[in-house]
Amino acid sequence: MADPEILIIGGGPAGLTAGIYASRAGHSTLLLEKEITGGQMTKTTLIENYPGFAQPVNGFELVQQMENQARRFGCQIEFSAATALILTPSGIEVEATTGKYYPRTIIICTGTKSRSLDIPGEKELAGRGVSYCAVCDGPLYKDKEVAVIGGGDSALQEADYLTRFCSRVHLIHRRDQFRAVKMLEERVRNNPQITLHLSHIATRINGKERLEDLELKNLATGETKILPVAGLFIYIGLLPNTEWCSNVIQLDEQGFILTDEKLQTNIPGVFSAGDVRKKELRQIATAVGDGAIAAMNAHHFCLHK
Repeated sequence: MADPEILIIGGGPAGLTAGIYASRAGHSTLLLEKEITGGQMTKTTLIENYPGFAQPVNGFELVQQMENQARRFGCQIEFSAATALILTPSGIEVEATTGKYYPRTIIICTGTKSRSLDIPGEKELAGRGVSYCAVCDGPLYKDKEVAVIGGGDSALQEADYLTRFCSRVHLIHRRDQFRAVKMLEERVRNNPQITLHLSHIATRINGKERLEDLELKNLATGETKILPVAGLFIYIGLLPNTEWCSNVIQLDEQGFILTDEKLQTNIPGVFSAGDVRKKELRQIATAVGDGAIAAMNAHHFCLHK
């Protein structure tokens, strides 16, 4: 297609919603997604808190419905990664792996990536026992023992999910209390297949060809122990995908995009939505709301530019 009026970068719930609203408003709309549409939704087994579904909905199914809706209104989707954002005398230029784009306005919805532990063995055994996605890799560990590191909603939800396949799940958290919502904590504590290791951290991941065991340290006593597991799933937070535009877009100290109430960045005509921007709550529902707001303000910007 020719250069779109509205270019959306990122195909998670914020980007797909922006695609629905922008294309439905009559604008030529192009969405660039570097991997697969859905973002963090594709790493969630069952979504229980998205309005409109009395029963939990599968993340992949929800993604497919959003994508089909965006395409139905005319939003075009290309698989391409944005690599640079450049301000020129004539407007905005976006460099991507598929070429250069000169849209009238941009909505950045590039989301986040999983934070790593940065301990010995993690990089070496990534994909060989070390994972950041229980939905993707959980079934590989049928009837085996695995570990999950983290104390938030995602860690507890995925630990519970892994008990569908694994004989035992060891849940490791550096604090003596979880940060997750009470319902998830109660579910995990009442699951007989989950063993809790509170006030513990992993200090080393061991294995030759594949993960064999973890070295854990008890933060209360200083003692260490070896925990044999076949798989490790890490859920310790998220990092924003803003490296490609950090030289132009104003970010906070953690790298999240700063926006005003219209979700506009420091650059007129450049908006941001979803987990990549600085916000209090990162959920599918808030990403969808962001996408709608950003798209309609991009619509108004195009009309009055």
